[in-house]
Amino acid sequence: MNLVYLSPNFPPNYFQFCDRLAKTGGCVLGIGEAPSEELRPELGSALLDYYQVRSLENYDEVLRACGYFIHEHGRLDRVESHNEHWLIHEGRLREDFNMIGPKIEETCKLKRKSLMKKVFSSVGVNSAPGEMFIDKNSTIAFIQKHGYPIIAKPDIGVGAWATYKIGDEHELDEFLKTKPDVDFFIEKFVDGELYTFDGLTNQNGDIVYYTSHYSTTGVFELVAYNVDLNFYSLREIPADVVELGMKSIKAFCVKEKFFHLEFFRQKTDGALYALEINCRPPGGFITDMMNFAADIDVYQEWANILMFNKFQAAVDRKYHCAHIARRNGKSYKLSHEDVCSKYGDKIVMISELSPIFSPVMGNLAYIVRSPSKEDVIKMIHEVQETI
Repeated sequence: MNLVYLSPNFPPNYFQFCDRLAKTGGCVLGIGEAPSEELRPELGSALLDYYQVRSLENYDEVLRACGYFIHEHGRLDRVESHNEHWLIHEGRLREDFNMIGPKIEETCKLKRKSLMKKVFSSVGVNSAPGEMFIDKNSTIAFIQKHGYPIIAKPDIGVGAWATYKIGDEHELDEFLKTKPDVDFFIEKFVDGELYTFDGLTNQNGDIVYYTSHYSTTGVFELVAYNVDLNFYSLREIPADVVELGMKSIKAFCVKEKFFHLEFFRQKTDGALYALEINCRPPGGFITDMMNFAADIDVYQEWANILMFNKFQAAVDRKYHCAHIARRNGKSYKLSHEDVCSKYGDKIVMISELSPIFSPVMGNLAYIVRSPSKEDVIKMIHEVQETI
């Protein structure tokens, strides 16, 4: 199998996908902006070939790189990036080179929030009422029907980029003055707690692994209010999260891919609302957290699915695994040394975050695990408590 991997060196921990596929017998062909000599050794040795482009944003350059790979190595079987930003490139390459996987039309359903809503609705999965932004008058009509606050966000967007929480007419006017010139989607604000449905499907579209993560804070609050991110995996997953998650994955026809679904559970009545789907691994270190929570290797299992259509690990959710973030410029009660001394046996990973990720994920992340949810919640509180 010849697999083209876009941006194999970023995010930094994703080199492991290339490493495992190469070790499982696949041929990995990388396209990226970094010079080959700057690639980490494990990645360099995993790539059969690497083509440096000036800009991955330039599709013509990526197209030429694939033409070169065909000349040197034969037919291209798959393209992957595991990155939301490059999904459209993936879809175009699959069409241009007749590769397996979602083409442009299917990819748009996974990128546009307006189209996601229609798919959720088609299988009876509730999502917050929403519509495309047209102008101020139509937005006022939407507010009159659903009330303040509302959320306005790009129809195609990642994280909390250019996301506005609009609570009154003044904030609506501010949104109209400052919003970027892209298509926007508006929806009713759901005051709730975040549950994810994360996992992996095989080549037939069957879910072969799933888990869930819980957080009391949404991405908007993290960016807008400088809140410290924390979330943790669940050992026991709510039945409605599993039911609606499975319905959604089937509706979106996700095959041999990771998925990341976000749901809000409304605080007032406990109702579950689908927020969005991402046809990629959940971001940050969550792939590593999946491994720590069950002592498995999801990088290897992804390679097993591509090569043999088999998920071979036995999954036992042994631990709650948590991401606990800190931000530069805050004064915390426990120093870094204090945290390491107090929780060293439960810390499985410590990492500084790239500035690209820090607005949401913080500057420093502690990945911890424990069989006890109460223990994990206590660690979150004490590590993030400020003076």
